[in-house]
Amino acid sequence: MELILASASPRRKELMSLVYPEFRIIKSDIRELVPSNLSVEQCPEYLAKEKAQSIAKGYRKSLVMGFDTSVIVEGTILNKPRSTSDARQMMEMLSGKTHQVVTGCCLCYLEQSHTFSETTEVEFYELTEQQIEEYIATTEPYDKAGGYGIQSVGALFVKRIIGDYYNVVGMPVARLKREVDTFFEQEFAGEEQIIIKKDRPKARI
Repeated sequence: MELILASASPRRKELMSLVYPEFRIIKSDIRELVPSNLSVEQCPEYLAKEKAQSIAKGYRKSLVMGFDTSVIVEGTILNKPRSTSDARQMMEMLSGKTHQVVTGCCLCYLEQSHTFSETTEVEFYELTEQQIEEYIATTEPYDKAGGYGIQSVGALFVKRIIGDYYNVVGMPVARLKREVDTFFEQEFAGEEQIIIKKDRPKARI
């Protein structure tokens, strides 16, 4: 069975290789709009489903996986910063506080879908003005939700996390594997299963 990752994120590509050694990448280009009646915590799961289904309609016999990650602080979603002022404001909002990183996930196969979300709490140290200015002067914040990458220099700001580290990077890999197995056991008993090779390529995160 072909597996499709509906994301061009290099971080999700590396994380996916921890779970499945062979997959295809087809980027979803949906407009990331959500209904106004959804809570901020529900938005990532909604968008993950939109992304997966936009690809799955053309690849019915492939297992398509869609993901969306939101950084939420005090009820506000922090998207990717569009400017240095955006990035600065985000770092100031995160400084000294605990925020939530919610990754919505969707599996689509044979017109069936399954969605779930994983939440990790991340606490930041108090950041000085100099730390913030040095960080936003790099290229790191601008392609990441919340304006920081926990897998790189942004790790220096993290005081503690509660939950799955990889979820903060963009994919809850351990839960994903279990959700895929359960999805096929419950919805497609007897269908072809994804075979994971023993010699998986090592991914560097």
